[in-house]
Amino acid sequence: MPSDVGARGLPVNAAEILTEVTGIGAAPGTLAERAGALLAQVQRVIPFEAGFIALLPPGGSAHVPLIRHGYDDRTDGYLDSPEFLHDLELGGQRRTRHPVQHVDTPVPQAEIPVWAEYLLPAGFRGAVGVALFTPDHRYLGLLGVTTERATPTGADACNLAELLAEQVAVAVDPWRSLATIAEMVHAATAGVVLTLSGMVQPLPGRPDHRLLARGSGVLAAAVVQLAEGSTYASFLAPLPGGEDGDDAGTHARITVLAAPPDLQLFAAAVVLVSPAGNLHGLSRRELQVLGLLVTGATNEQIAEGLGISVRTVAVHLDHVRAKLGAPSRTTAAARALRLGLFVPSPL
Repeated sequence: MPSDVGARGLPVNAAEILTEVTGIGAAPGTLAERAGALLAQVQRVIPFEAGFIALLPPGGSAHVPLIRHGYDDRTDGYLDSPEFLHDLELGGQRRTRHPVQHVDTPVPQAEIPVWAEYLLPAGFRGAVGVALFTPDHRYLGLLGVTTERATPTGADACNLAELLAEQVAVAVDPWRSLATIAEMVHAATAGVVLTLSGMVQPLPGRPDHRLLARGSGVLAAAVVQLAEGSTYASFLAPLPGGEDGDDAGTHARITVLAAPPDLQLFAAAVVLVSPAGNLHGLSRRELQVLGLLVTGATNEQIAEGLGISVRTVAVHLDHVRAKLGAPSRTTAAARALRLGLFVPSPL
């Protein structure tokens, strides 16, 4: 545990609770399932009448609750609003890892909208909020509990709440879950997280790549692949400056893994770069032809898309079928999709 907290007092059951929380973080389950179990452990530290664990999506203007109970619908709506995020700024809760109580805020309760208009009328008088920060210092969200008593929570309990918040942040970090998903692609050498708003975020444990820069054609192609309802896609991208040829050094393999349902409020997909692998002798142009063929394009449409003649397209398709051992263009397209042997247009 951090020395600055460890040097202070802790409740007698601190070790037991921290062990339970560590186990919850390591157990399988959705973020919401983990959050529910974690909030139950917080109840053992700070008895409360209402509480929540909520995360702030990258670029978002409001928190998204993983677990919340004890508030009326009207208050729930406010806690999900940009206005509540502003309240947290007023209270200083996004600028510190230490628990912030209702008595700590520089602004009187009656002047903070969430208190004046929602919590005080509902009978709440006290609260403790702890910002959730990841080990790499990203603000993740908030653990908050509300009480009917105005008496401040004791120092020992607050010290333990600070330690718990560190464990909670690790347990409910969507990026940690996405990094685990990315491990399925063993050969991946780089990767990013693509958010719902189109932002590009770092993927823990993976470097980024020039092909995955925001606004790149590769990311645009990844979005198109997901738009078709697939949870997985694999295709090739030409490496900048690469010469035409049929060796794997001319291309990189792009793998797109859609975020699972419980993470889709925070991320759209993980996009990974790995070595191209066996290209089956296909040239750069033949991979481009396949990129249009897999969309169902006719020879005429392929010719127009690539700026070549229909006759040249036919020759390329003959070569493609031979290299893939495909008796027909339909079979060639199916094999290209299955093996990820195509360059999407307009890469």
